[in-house]
Amino acid sequence: MAAPLGTLVFYSDFDDFGTWKDALQAQLPQLQVLPACAVERPEDVHYAMAWKPPAGFFQQMPNLRLIVNLGAGVDALVGRADLPAGVPITRITDPQMARMMAGYVLFAVLRHARDIPHFEQAQRRGEWAYRHPRSPQETSVAVLGLGQLGATAAHEVQRQGFRTLGWSRSPRQIDGVACFSGAETLDGVLGQADIVVLMLPLTPETHGLFDRARLQRLKPGAAFVNVARGALVDQGALTALLADGHIGSATLDVFAREPLPADDPLWAMPQVLVTPHLASVAIPSSSARQIAANILRVAAGEPPDNRIDPARGY
Repeated sequence: MAAPLGTLVFYSDFDDFGTWKDALQAQLPQLQVLPACAVERPEDVHYAMAWKPPAGFFQQMPNLRLIVNLGAGVDALVGRADLPAGVPITRITDPQMARMMAGYVLFAVLRHARDIPHFEQAQRRGEWAYRHPRSPQETSVAVLGLGQLGATAAHEVQRQGFRTLGWSRSPRQIDGVACFSGAETLDGVLGQADIVVLMLPLTPETHGLFDRARLQRLKPGAAFVNVARGALVDQGALTALLADGHIGSATLDVFAREPLPADDPLWAMPQVLVTPHLASVAIPSSSARQIAANILRVAAGEPPDNRIDPARGY
């Protein structure tokens, strides 16, 4: 019989505990998995898997050895006052999440490239409003952020024949994608794109990066897709530029405040599609293998894979 691995505490207001417990224990039967509300001895907790836990959550666990962020973006964890020094933080990099995100991005790109918002508005008016389709080669798509999710999405977009640009802070190479890097190239990339897809991590450097001045760098009538974080964008400026037509349409999965308030003007804009932060989510059945491998590594005194750098924010 394998030796006990200790206790993992689970916290998320958005994910089903039972599904995650079953997936983790299928990989590690010797691991005790408890919801945060059921932990009676915090000193017995060695591993924590969490999404947006409350303030002070980690201070109760003096023997914590690993924190697993329940998602790809770690901005909700870095910078917290209760993070124990030296305890590694890992994020999920499940290929299934990348495929899910790439599917959403491709849907959004095709929606704008084929002028679907135009036809949706025409349908509401009962109008047969023909608009001739463009070939993919005539449409430039810029994917901003080329981490695992962004790189997969950019690859999928270029595979459909679109002229695809990629931008990241540091140099990247992706077959079929014209990749640019560095702050000095960002505005030039924006000015070339018919569709801009925002996939950057939220860090101190990217917070508010897309203010009114930068959004005005988009080509008049360009489409804007945000599947990253709402705080990257000045939402008021985005709304105003959509209203005056400088930005032609948008697909928005993330917002400055979530849930998006019912009185927010974005809801009523016919050229805007609002979805409730679901472009990509962690899938227990596939992600559990990666999490289990990291638990075993830490239990053996080895460093975990997919460790994030809190100083960089990703």
